[in-house]
Amino acid sequence: MPIFQDANGMAIKFFIQKDIPEEIQAEVCETIASLGGRVEPKVPRAGFVLVQPGTAEEERLRLCWSSPDRPERYFVPYTYVEACKVSGMLLKQIFIHEGQPIRMHIDSSIANVNVRAALSARIMHSGGDPTASAQSARVILADPNTDIFQHLVKTYQGEPNKYVESYLWVKKCIEKGQVIYTPVVYKNPGGRRPGEERTQFTKEDEQHLCDWIAAKIPYKETGGRTGNRLYQQLCEMAHDPEYAWVTRHTWQSWRERYKKNATRLDAKIAEIVEQKKPAHGEKGQYGYVRKPEEKPKRTRKKARQSSANNADATAVADGTVLTNGNGNTEVATPLPGPSGVHSMDTYSMPMPVPLSTMSGVMGPVGGASDGFNPVMYQPPAPVFQHMSVPTPGTMTAEIARQNAREEEMEDDEVEWQIREGNAPPPPWAKRKPEDEPDEPNKRQRISPSAEHGTTNGLHVIDQAVRDIAKEFRFLVEEVQEYYDKCGDPERTRNRFKKMREVINALPDDDAPAV
Repeated sequence: MPIFQDANGMAIKFFIQKDIPEEIQAEVCETIASLGGRVEPKVPRAGFVLVQPGTAEEERLRLCWSSPDRPERYFVPYTYVEACKVSGMLLKQIFIHEGQPIRMHIDSSIANVNVRAALSARIMHSGGDPTASAQSARVILADPNTDIFQHLVKTYQGEPNKYVESYLWVKKCIEKGQVIYTPVVYKNPGGRRPGEERTQFTKEDEQHLCDWIAAKIPYKETGGRTGNRLYQQLCEMAHDPEYAWVTRHTWQSWRERYKKNATRLDAKIAEIVEQKKPAHGEKGQYGYVRKPEEKPKRTRKKARQSSANNADATAVADGTVLTNGNGNTEVATPLPGPSGVHSMDTYSMPMPVPLSTMSGVMGPVGGASDGFNPVMYQPPAPVFQHMSVPTPGTMTAEIARQNAREEEMEDDEVEWQIREGNAPPPPWAKRKPEDEPDEPNKRQRISPSAEHGTTNGLHVIDQAVRDIAKEFRFLVEEVQEYYDKCGDPERTRNRFKKMREVINALPDDDAPAV
């Protein structure tokens, strides 16, 4: 059935505001007719008056033709026709109260401009008025995820004819086809009402309580039976159908019930535990949680060095003094350079050195009052700067062991040597005779340059491309481009041979046509 027809199959009547642009009127009339409606030259008693919101003519039409005697005459924007077409149904005029549009205010907490525009259009298409201020509006729409929403609720909760709703409320009302305000619920201020009796504990309540404690804390010596969290967890199970009985009492009441009858209830719990015989620390017991995953420990490599070696070997910058374990002292010539010999455990950062302390470098310009004192930083230390460099004739067994690089590795590590230059391969890279396969020797791998060869310093392929270009008088770039596509020299040669033949067969432009 067409959208703009009533239950009796009669066409729904429309009246269009006269000062709306003619092209818009023509388009609206065409849409109404295609959907089964009818446009009337006069205002219908029952139907829709299509207006342009915010104009003086709209205000005049509402004043003239809006009447309680005509409850089935609705004023909607002309975009209402297209909205009905998009939704595939006749949008009901639900936002009407006592024959007048419900005045609504869209709060600034709804910051998205597109959302505000879509919300406003949806309200107007359903009969409401979204242009009211917060003071004159019957409904205030706001974002429930903001603090402003709660502030508005508290501000207007005392006014009976004003409602604060979420912006999603409009969509819900349209889907349900009626206006349903968020209901007001009673919030218990606390305490029992006068004359109301306390909910008494039954034998079933005590049995449930004992079963819970026996499952969570089966052994009293573990502790925790009088804590708060045990009974709070019990009440958190209220959503489970098996624990529907929990809602009969608050967690404080369950705790007080056990606390005041601990001796008697402990005996019941002990009987339950005796039957089930749970072990200490079983999964699900109170206080026991899953053990966290162990993080792998990172081992740090430490140089194997005794305190005696640290005390025996001492370096002095202006004259290296080496003291061995036998008590003999030898003096060696200092090493060249701005710093002395670094000990094994020294990893300090290079310090800035004033230029005046280095030979061959100009000192600071100016006098003593000159504040500019240029500083030059040493370059990064060499790779093996942390190793002591003994002078000739001073090497001892202790120093040799101290400087051996094998000492820097862990026991479970394996050092993989590499081949340097033309030196023979390391032992691990040599293939043992028994590992040689019995199959015949494989074809030796040949480098591309050796396999294809070179001609006049050019690769064979490059030379072939040049020869084809020269033979058939084409550019090298043209031949190279086609070869890159096909990858076949012979196919490339045949291609350009045919092209040259075609070109030669073409008649001269100056020759007369035959």
